[in-house]
Amino acid sequence: MRVITYRDALREAIREEMQRDERVFIMGEDIAGYGGTYAVTKGLIEEFGEKRVRDTPLAEEVITGAAIGAALNGLRPILEIMTINFSLLAADQIINSAAKFRYMFGGQPNIPLVVRMTVGGGAQRGAQHSQMFETIYAHIPGLKVVIPATPYDAKGMLKSAVRDSDPVIFLEHELLYNIKGEVPDEGVEYTVPLNQGDIKRPGRDVTIISLSRTLHLALQAAEDLAKEGIEAEVLDPRCVRPIDIDLIVDSVKKTNRVVIAQEGWKFYGTGQGLAALIYEHAFDYLDAPIQHVTSADVPMPYSKPLERAALPKKEEIINAVKAIVPAALAQR
Repeated sequence: MRVITYRDALREAIREEMQRDERVFIMGEDIAGYGGTYAVTKGLIEEFGEKRVRDTPLAEEVITGAAIGAALNGLRPILEIMTINFSLLAADQIINSAAKFRYMFGGQPNIPLVVRMTVGGGAQRGAQHSQMFETIYAHIPGLKVVIPATPYDAKGMLKSAVRDSDPVIFLEHELLYNIKGEVPDEGVEYTVPLNQGDIKRPGRDVTIISLSRTLHLALQAAEDLAKEGIEAEVLDPRCVRPIDIDLIVDSVKKTNRVVIAQEGWKFYGTGQGLAALIYEHAFDYLDAPIQHVTSADVPMPYSKPLERAALPKKEEIINAVKAIVPAALAQR
């Protein structure tokens, strides 16, 4: 294993899939000569040429429709939309076309489309450029929604997404691009399934369910809690549609307590959806109400101190755990 950045893991996945299958191509705004807003596609134009690395106009609805058309005609496009905030301009194409064509035409067409988008706050992008929105797309039958938090998962899941026959919304938190993690050596083939979560840290006293950038805060919180005798199990769903409910239920059966930590708004959000599933499938195993740690219920502030105040924090995860884990457990 070697250690590389999240950004490099994504680039490797794209390169390997383009080398493996000539039907795979990438398209998006400034992805060719400029190398993409976050440098994920840097260098690919020199290797694959303009036919397979295609710069597009600033027109999200148009380029998404073009990508859907390419997928329907046998190609396997990877579309980069600069940020999920801009995908609202393409929501009609994603929700009313990509997600529904297979159903509306009796299962005949495949739509092997990957839509890569950045999500999240923390970089002072302001209220209109710092949103998560994974809940919106996870609500739609016909879409798969993937949100990896580590370089290993990012590479393996992007490769799986490219090979999938259905449209995949692939979400990358913009503050994760520089994080580093272990990834198999180049030339070692691996993929990560699009329907399986992962236990990032085993524990016995409480299950912390978290995803994307907040997962790293949850892992830090778990380390601090361990010093006080509380062993938290940290679970990363990795996908929010489909959701690996069996893994979640098995963890709840073991720990009997749940904290859900996520960036994004609480009301009608991913965390509340997960809580509803847990209450439905594992209610008898819960010894305390499910706790939520989320962003503040406000548009994301531009001011750096206010932005920090609005985003979820490690200390909030620790406090949520202590609210439902009896002191006797920590002292045993």
